[in-house]
Amino acid sequence: MDKNEIFGAIEAILFASGTPVEIDRIVRALELDTATVTKCIDELIEMYNVPNKGLKIIRLNKNIQMCTNKEYGTYVRKVMDMKKNTPLSQAAMEVLAIVAYNQPVTKAFVEQIRGVDCSGVIGSLCVKGLIEEKGRLELPGRPLLYGTTDHFLRCFSIETLDGLPPLPEKSEEKNKEDRIENKE
Repeated sequence: MDKNEIFGAIEAILFASGTPVEIDRIVRALELDTATVTKCIDELIEMYNVPNKGLKIIRLNKNIQMCTNKEYGTYVRKVMDMKKNTPLSQAAMEVLAIVAYNQPVTKAFVEQIRGVDCSGVIGSLCVKGLIEEKGRLELPGRPLLYGTTDHFLRCFSIETLDGLPPLPEKSEEKNKEDRIENKE
């Protein structure tokens, strides 16, 4: 199989799937080695991810997906008669941040940090596909564990959770110094 055939096969797989595809599945389908397929995927990403291109190829953990370029989202929405996504509320963003940085987490953990009931927000984030159930904790009552999804990664344009910005570190020592400086 020459390089152009590999490119064509990968493009066809990604286009037909419409959802993220594990790179290992592509490797098995093409009956090639991982290094060759990965190199071709990297080249396709470079070819597609340029300005003024309607489609792009993105990585999501160990998955790959073909999707539309966000620059053309307005036109796609008009043709498909879709409403623009409504922004997440402040509460939803807070819950999403807690889940993203601490996953897997229980609802009780999120509520302990926020200090309020989060049932509705967690349910809403699950419906939007940004978080999902990741299992149960081995404690009495076996509470559900939540974590982020590939859709979360796509929405925030990051490949893996390692792409999340670092949390600001403010130690107790720094807090004390700030309070002393403010009194002077």
